[in-house]
Amino acid sequence: MFADRARIIIKSGKGGDGHVSFRREKYVPAGGPDGGDGGKGGDVVFVIDDGLNTLADYRSRRKFAAEPGEDGSKRNCHGKDGADLILKVPEGTVVKDAESGKVIADISGENRRVVVLRGGRGGQGNQHYATATMQAPKYAQPGQDATEAEVVLELKVIADVGLVGFPNVGKSTFLARVTNARPKIANYHFTTLQPNLGVVDMEDGDGFVIADIPGLIEGASEGVGLGHEFLRHIERTKVMIHMVDAAGTEGRDPIADIRAINDELLKYNPMLLEKPQVIAANKMDAVYGDENEIISALRAEFEEKDGVKVFPISAVSGRGVRELLFYVRELLSQCPKEAVIYEPEFDPSKKDEDDGNFTVTIDKYGTFVVEGQKIEKMLGYTNLESEKGFMFFQNFLKDQGINDKLVEMGIEEGDTVQLCGYEFEYYE
Repeated sequence: MFADRARIIIKSGKGGDGHVSFRREKYVPAGGPDGGDGGKGGDVVFVIDDGLNTLADYRSRRKFAAEPGEDGSKRNCHGKDGADLILKVPEGTVVKDAESGKVIADISGENRRVVVLRGGRGGQGNQHYATATMQAPKYAQPGQDATEAEVVLELKVIADVGLVGFPNVGKSTFLARVTNARPKIANYHFTTLQPNLGVVDMEDGDGFVIADIPGLIEGASEGVGLGHEFLRHIERTKVMIHMVDAAGTEGRDPIADIRAINDELLKYNPMLLEKPQVIAANKMDAVYGDENEIISALRAEFEEKDGVKVFPISAVSGRGVRELLFYVRELLSQCPKEAVIYEPEFDPSKKDEDDGNFTVTIDKYGTFVVEGQKIEKMLGYTNLESEKGFMFFQNFLKDQGINDKLVEMGIEEGDTVQLCGYEFEYYE
């Protein structure tokens, strides 16, 4: 099956730890600190590869991680930065947060290279912590943790025109006639199981891209059949051509088919019905004359009521196709020139950044238990065994209002406080 959706786990590189060391050279009896900084962790970067048209590379492998930064070393040596993880995807790929469904990045148009996760910064070596009163610091900063996220990749075809209709109405035949595409064509349902793109070259050179969206069925907006896989490709198109069987060879009601497809589009995304539409009444080569009861009914239902123009055509002989294409180009000229690009709604690198919430509870042993994501993150890069690190920790509790909350809950000197597995004796 056409691979246009994948769910993967991505992880940036952890920052390298700062180093603790001191100069040990001949004739330098009391050398100062010379611990180097850790290297930055690698980023996770999505890049457009024009040679790709599916997300098949991400169907068999689920986890991808960038390189961590190298730890610092003695003699002020800086750790090597971790290599970025480059993930190649076809143009039109949208990266979404798997949990919330929010857009992280749209790899389309000018967004050919997007950093989705940033690597952790490297920790500082002990040389940065020397002061007049602490000339031999035995503390270095740990590297920043890596960021991990589960994301969904969705490929949404980028085309000017979307060709929609129920199966076996001649969409693939039409695409083969008017473009350079060579879709698979046969007289049975669901020949097309993936979107086919082709370029329409007009006589004056001002052409456009058209996509044959695989046959839709009722219930597609609810995921029936391959509904969601197909509907997402219509979102980027600017104009829609509804193709129906005007000869009645399938025994279907073309008016009911168009209404059914529009109903599925409405349920999936109401914005889709705001796009200009045109009806291509196909298979006129099987009809005697220029008009029949199906064409008349289509004109009465859609041209007169909705203002949607109907073009009788034959994808086999080419009859009426030229007039249809020129009308579609006229509709396109009235649409915005810019491609539909989805704006970012979520940054996984910052998901915990603003979460300063914490909770304080008292367990059955009388221990004050403090929990919160920001506290966990702070403890991850703080060395509590060093004097400076512990002072930083005390100031953090004060600045975040945790001390005030403990006092409010009745803490007294000598009581035990537990934070993320660490236990401390409280004193003012």
